[in-house]
Amino acid sequence: MADYDLAIIGGGLNGASLARDAAGRGLRVILLEQGDLGHAASSATSRLVHGDLAALERRSLLRVRRSLAERDTWLMIAPHLVRPVRFAIPAHANERPHWQLRTGLWFYDKLAARKRLPAATTLDVTHHPIGDALKRPIGTAFEYSDCVVDDSRLVVLTALDAAEHGAAIKTGARCIRADRDRIWRLAIIDRGHRRIVTAGALANATGAWSVSTAETVLRQPPLRVTARQVNQIVVPRLFEVDAVYVFQNSDGRLIFAQPYANDFTLIGTVAHGFKGDPAVVTMPAADVTYLCKAANRYFRSDIQPADVVRTVSGANMMVLRGDEGGRLETVVHLDASRTKAPLLTMCGGDVTTVRSRAEQAISRLARFLPMSPRWTAGAPLPGGDFDWERFEDLVDDAGDRWRFLGEAEARRLVAAYGTRLSEILGEARSRSDLGQAFGAQLTEAELRYLMTKEWARFPEDVLWRRTKLGLTLSAAERDALAAFMARVTNAGTTVVPRDEDGDSPPRAVELQSIGG
Repeated sequence: MADYDLAIIGGGLNGASLARDAAGRGLRVILLEQGDLGHAASSATSRLVHGDLAALERRSLLRVRRSLAERDTWLMIAPHLVRPVRFAIPAHANERPHWQLRTGLWFYDKLAARKRLPAATTLDVTHHPIGDALKRPIGTAFEYSDCVVDDSRLVVLTALDAAEHGAAIKTGARCIRADRDRIWRLAIIDRGHRRIVTAGALANATGAWSVSTAETVLRQPPLRVTARQVNQIVVPRLFEVDAVYVFQNSDGRLIFAQPYANDFTLIGTVAHGFKGDPAVVTMPAADVTYLCKAANRYFRSDIQPADVVRTVSGANMMVLRGDEGGRLETVVHLDASRTKAPLLTMCGGDVTTVRSRAEQAISRLARFLPMSPRWTAGAPLPGGDFDWERFEDLVDDAGDRWRFLGEAEARRLVAAYGTRLSEILGEARSRSDLGQAFGAQLTEAELRYLMTKEWARFPEDVLWRRTKLGLTLSAAERDALAAFMARVTNAGTTVVPRDEDGDSPPRAVELQSIGG
């Protein structure tokens, strides 16, 4: 009998979603991630949970309808991470005519199964806060509802839910060889120790590493896929309203500008083919210039490449659908036979539909592995057991219970941890009760929670994926954080959750990520 029913290589959003779905159906699951959860492309998405206006323009109505249904599902199961926001499309004289935008958004609303979010409307931006940041003579904008998400935290909480349903989540664990017979036999380097695990089925969810993993680790024929890179920029905050701007660029692209980490603005995306090492995805200077120019067509504040404080880039593998206008799509492929253990490959795709894709993928294994029915659409992620309309109430409650929190800090913490915030702050009555401080908001209490519950091992795991505080901490504060984490790790105290086989904490050695 195999050690596990399903082994998953890759701890990005696809891999974590597969693990969550399978574990909740009663399968024995192990997930292997060489670096950190969500280390690569899963932390470089557009951060949008939406129906995809571009798909609507291509007349892919069923795709839009499915995406809008998933948007509503995310609002129900992750109301702390997924937030409804009004999106504004300023009407530019040289782009799509008003009637086309108005008609498209009317259809967009009609395709939504539920009507809990406000409908699209037309704004006179000369008398509306949306217009304060815009150039003149832009006088009209079309406003509609969609959602934004903290993508990297979505990966971590999806993995956490998988673990709470029995999955073994292994970060810092590299699969170096997988032999296929009636079961899979995997050789892995787990925090410096070589071990062998067996599984009844294997999922390759290594993202941009899918082809190289198939060739060198699995020694299976790789799928015919293409690598795609997505680029965005972060600049100081350009507007005060809590909204997302959707800009029509002169080449037909839609460019999004959205609030990011309170004091910043995220602008993107630019996507194009990618060649090279997916562990080192850098943004070309031409893409930075492109996004600056696209934003400068609309914003009053002039943005130059020198204003960019951070670039956000990631690469993934996708299949090119030549019969659908060259659209890039996700890959979900099952290779199975009577004599060999099944191999599932899943890469590409968007944040909005990843839950349903994972659900469908695991369902395809049902003829090989007995499992219970689908369940993830109705089960909240950790901390998400409240109605999304009560988010502001939770922020107020946090401020009332822990009076030393400022409003911005309370909002950040509720958005990250939801109803589980009390596991971090407990009965603290003052900031000093939270231990050492690493900057204005990050405390020892939160850091220890991230290390013991959410697999954070290195400073970048905390600063860029579980939080975005790397944008605001000083060099001295980051050094203090690194020293604290190294001290805790070297002391052999709690670093990552121990699983059922009693593995010891990892050594403080940075490993290259696969499939984040």
